[in-house]
Amino acid sequence: MTKKIQFISAAEAVKVIKSGDHVHLSSVASAPQCLIQAMCERGRNKEFEHVHIHHLHTEGPAPYADPEFEGIFQLDSFFVGSNVRKVTQSGYADYIPVFLSETQKLYRSGVLPCNVAMIQVSPPDAHGYVSLGTSVDATLAAVECAETVIAVINKHVPRSFGDAFIPVDDIDLFVEDDQPLEEAHFSVPNEVETAIGKHCAALIEDGACLQMGIGAIPNAVLAQLTGHKNLGIHTEMFADGVLPLVESGVINGKNKAIDKGKMVSTFLMGSQKVYDFIDNNPGVAMMDVGYTNDPFVIAKNPKVTAINSALQVDLTGQICADSLGTKFYSGVGGQVDFIYGASRSEGGKAILAMPSVTNKGISKIAPELTLGAGVVTTRSHVHWFVTEFGAVNLYGKSLQERARLIISVAHPDHREALDRAAFERYGSHHHYIKAKTGC
Repeated sequence: MTKKIQFISAAEAVKVIKSGDHVHLSSVASAPQCLIQAMCERGRNKEFEHVHIHHLHTEGPAPYADPEFEGIFQLDSFFVGSNVRKVTQSGYADYIPVFLSETQKLYRSGVLPCNVAMIQVSPPDAHGYVSLGTSVDATLAAVECAETVIAVINKHVPRSFGDAFIPVDDIDLFVEDDQPLEEAHFSVPNEVETAIGKHCAALIEDGACLQMGIGAIPNAVLAQLTGHKNLGIHTEMFADGVLPLVESGVINGKNKAIDKGKMVSTFLMGSQKVYDFIDNNPGVAMMDVGYTNDPFVIAKNPKVTAINSALQVDLTGQICADSLGTKFYSGVGGQVDFIYGASRSEGGKAILAMPSVTNKGISKIAPELTLGAGVVTTRSHVHWFVTEFGAVNLYGKSLQERARLIISVAHPDHREALDRAAFERYGSHHHYIKAKTGC
């Protein structure tokens, strides 16, 4: 028999948090803002100390990471979002390097305790189930492992399918709040991003199963796919860019070997249109991140085409995607999960795409990575590398061949300096490689 739901205030609910606790927050659009505010109010009153906060990246305010809460809250996030980037870089917050696929494992294995899970869910259905809506990711694992689960029931949370359903009996405390979910809006791709999109789209075959990250480049790629057929989606996240392709029938999942006909994701980030799209939609499966990002699950689909981005690449193909030198900018995320999964897929393609220069005109292709930069994707994982100047396949290429190919898609203003650096590294033999590769 399903328990009768009794609502209490957010202030009352967060009284369960005590000094030293580890608290998990629902991520991205589902961050439970009313509980966050109430928890921070207790923090201001110094009712506890040394409370550890964990989450993937979140949209909206993250006041618990502010310097005023030093010694009261310690944010150790699984991914550094823009709302906590500055405080993480200055040392007030911290980051746990972890593959996105293994964020759930931190809880399930007991490496990280979870005393309190603060989540946001849809209203219960007739069978006593609520849905995690836009973010299943590591939150399902947190719910399973937490000593206390506090759920905000919000009519704006879509009723998504897949692994998203949890019985109300698994929830200890209920709060009601109808604050609309945080929306993310992406700018229209510029000329450089459109050029990158075209080069990536040319690599995508009919029947491919797509994964792509967040931002203008994925949207630029999707905009180029209107003439494709029978594409599928198995990804960690998707946004508004997929919707026109679903409506036109380009994305239908017919060629998938697993989850045929379904779009598989673990979290969403976009406008209200995306949240409305997944509501009561059996064609979308919101799954545990341990499933969506498992390279061996990913590889079961044919023609998996994974498109990810980078902050910097060196002439050997090492990819930095999480930091600017020693300053953390984002995180490992799911890049390695999907690059490895795509490379194991029959007919799969792993693609790393980025503009050749920064907004200030500095080359993102460098002789060596900036001191302190992290290698997220190793040189042995890299296959396709794309900039606005073209696409090159580095797989199976020697270090000197790679250097020539990478330089060939660098910004023309920087090619001479990069070529000189390659010559200094490899000597006169480098020119033989240049002639051999035709670059």
